[in-house]
Amino acid sequence: MTPLRPPFKLALMAKDKTARDRPRRYALNGAALEAPPLPGGLYLVATPIGNLRDIGLRALETLASADVIACEDSRVTRKLTEHYGIAAPLTPYHEHNAAEARPKLLARLADGQAVALVSDAGTPLISDPGYKLVRAASEAGHAVIAVPGASAVLAALAGAGLPTDRFFFEGFLPPKQAARQKRIAQLAVIPATLVLFESGPRLAAALSDLAAGLGPRPAAICRELTKLHEEIRRDDLSGLARLYAAGGETRGEIVIVVGPPAEQSESAEDVDALLRSALGRVSVKDAVGEVALATGRPRREVYQRALALSKDGGDGAA
Repeated sequence: MTPLRPPFKLALMAKDKTARDRPRRYALNGAALEAPPLPGGLYLVATPIGNLRDIGLRALETLASADVIACEDSRVTRKLTEHYGIAAPLTPYHEHNAAEARPKLLARLADGQAVALVSDAGTPLISDPGYKLVRAASEAGHAVIAVPGASAVLAALAGAGLPTDRFFFEGFLPPKQAARQKRIAQLAVIPATLVLFESGPRLAAALSDLAAGLGPRPAAICRELTKLHEEIRRDDLSGLARLYAAGGETRGEIVIVVGPPAEQSESAEDVDALLRSALGRVSVKDAVGEVALATGRPRREVYQRALALSKDGGDGAA
């Protein structure tokens, strides 16, 4: 005799069956298109960073065929799915509920379902915590598939007009000034173009600290990329700091791109100049480490010069 299942279990099974039996379609230019079946696995789907047309056909097919779409904010993702006629159910997955939601998504993967992970905008896992789900899914033996597309990092880098052969993505700088200045001093020696995110209310303060810590490097402020009021302003850091201190437009999403440090020669005069700049910002120990790394000079030699400069000019923090 078959054992009776609790009514709530039957209801869950019926609901899941209904979801799996739904039409897997999406709409494009007024035409309803059938999405191909999707094997089970975790799909990392890039979504537009502003302009809804910046989505690929593969991303649309994946979202339409997924058994569930895990998203940061269902209100944001629903605008995208409704625009393209996608009926896949949405479930929240973000930093505040991840510990509770992750096991449920892993259970779906274990059941052979296709789970799509999206962020509010751009490529998932870039400046958000989704890597824990990817790690858990891969450790459990589930397929993890990236569906590439829009990225604010790459869009800003491409449009800034700065070197692109090497770049370092920092994300958001610390909000408090002391921590921000310390982090900028660490970034100063990285021999690559820097890409940072920043909020509008903190942009002027961040640019002021960047100008003080990095010097007159060329930079670009990329605001509202792909949107109606897209804007890219290019100048050196000091010029941009003055512009936004005076009330430049800061509404919307902002990416800061900063050019790499100029190549330094290894003359004693250059070492002294770098040391004087560093000693005005950080301790002797940190200044020595920064300049030794930037110039390739022996740490002991740089330390002796730092002591001499500190004695002669009174520069540097203890």
